[in-house]
Amino acid sequence: MVKRRDIERVGTIARSLPDVEEVTSPRGTGFKVRGKLLACEAIHKSAEPNSLMVRIAIDDRELLLGVDPETYYLTDHYRSYPAILVRLSRIDRKALRKLLEDASQFVTVGRRRSRS
Repeated sequence: MVKRRDIERVGTIARSLPDVEEVTSPRGTGFKVRGKLLACEAIHKSAEPNSLMVRIAIDDRELLLGVDPETYYLTDHYRSYPAILVRLSRIDRKALRKLLEDASQFVTVGRRRSRS
């Protein structure tokens, strides 16, 4: 489960991006762009509490895992998906915004953006 203040922080950033809407279900809160899943609470039992699942290109995921394994991680359950898990207690607002912007680009266009 994601802490309320953290999912609100994610929501504020996500909803500021073009075409992003918040969706809720009994399983948690998520965000879609043009009807496609962008990010959601990481609800699989393998995920750590207070984690967000974000859809990104596999190449970007590997880069993030290599650069900042304290913030970004992966479990076997998510390994086959173009996604990364984020420890919300470890990511700052600027990095979260960049991650969600890149994810939006990936989800809508299907290609990665430069991480620079």
